Amino acid sequence: MQYRKLGKWGIKVSEVGLGSWLTYGSAVDEKSTAEQIQHAFDAGINFFDTANVYGLGNGELAVGKALKRLNRHQYVLATKVFFPMGKGPNDRGLSRKHIFEQCHASLSRLQVDYVDLYQCHRFDAEVPMCEIVRAMDDLIRQGKILYWGVSEWQAEQIEEAVATAIEMNASPPVSNQPQYNMLQRDIEKEVIPVCKDLGLGQVVFSPLAQGVLTGKYKAGVPYPKDSRAANEQINAFLVGRHTMSAESLAVVDKLSLVAQELSVTMATLALAWCLRESNVSSVIIGATKKEQIAENAQASGLVLDDAVQQKIESLLAPLTHSNS
Repeated sequence: MQYRKLGKWGIKVSEVGLGSWLTYGSAVDEKSTAEQIQHAFDAGINFFDTANVYGLGNGELAVGKALKRLNRHQYVLATKVFFPMGKGPNDRGLSRKHIFEQCHASLSRLQVDYVDLYQCHRFDAEVPMCEIVRAMDDLIRQGKILYWGVSEWQAEQIEEAVATAIEMNASPPVSNQPQYNMLQRDIEKEVIPVCKDLGLGQVVFSPLAQGVLTGKYKAGVPYPKDSRAANEQINAFLVGRHTMSAESLAVVDKLSLVAQELSVTMATLALAWCLRESNVSSVIIGATKKEQIAENAQASGLVLDDAVQQKIESLLAPLTHSNS
C-alpha cells in the first residue's frame, strides 16, 4: 500500500480507503464488519470513512466498534455532518448548533476522542460560510477534530470556504469528497483545478460506480443474485442511472479487455485510473467481502502508462461527450 498527503497538508492516507456507505451497520453483520476492517488494515489501508447519517448512526457504531482493536494513532478516521438526524428544525444542515451536536454524537458512537477528518456532507446555502468555518475551526482548537473537509461542493463554494478561512485566520478545508470514476467525471472541469490551486485533496467515493466498473453487470442479463443492483434495499442509487445504461455497460466490457491485457481485474484497473490523477489522495471503496478488499488494495501503486491511458480515454470518449 502506498500513501498520499491530503492535498498540500501533512496527514497521509492510504491510496485505497474503506468506506461504510450501504455496508457496515446495515448490509454487513457485526462479525464480518470487524473481520473486513481488520483485513483492510492488514493490507495497509489506514483511511476509514463513514458518516453520521449512514444507518442513522449505525454505520458509525459498527465502524467504531471494529476499530477498537486497533491503536488510535494507526488509522485516519473520517466522518460527516449535514443530513437530517432527527425531525427537529435544527437536526440537519451546517449550523453551528448542528455541527457541534453531531460532532459530539459521532465521537460517542465511534468511541474516540477525536476524528481526523470531519466533513460537510453537502453544501448548506442557508448558513453563512463564516459560521461553518468558525464552527469547524473551534472544533479543531478544542481537539475534537484535526482537519475538516467538504463533500460534493462546487468549485466556487470551495473557493469561498478557503477565502473565508483566510480572512478569519481559521483552518481551511483540506479535502473534498466527490463522486468520481470512469463513468462520472464532472469534477475534472472545475473542482480538481480549483482544489489543486488551493491545496485540497480529493477522497473520492464510488470509484467503481457502485460495482458497475467491476464488470459484473451485462446489458440484457439478469443482475447477479448477490449484487448491489439485485438488492432492492440498497440499489436506489444505482438502478436506472446512466452508469447502468446499455451504452455504459458496453464500454465497461471493452475496458475489461484492457484489464485482461494488463493481467489485472477490471476493478483494479478502474481504481488505478482514478489514482492516475495526482489530486486524488484516496479512492474510497465499499465492500461486503474480504476478497473485494484484497483485490481493490492491489490498485495502489499500479501505474498506467501513457499508451494504456490513451486507450482508456478513447473507449470512454463517447460517454464523456454524451454526459458533458
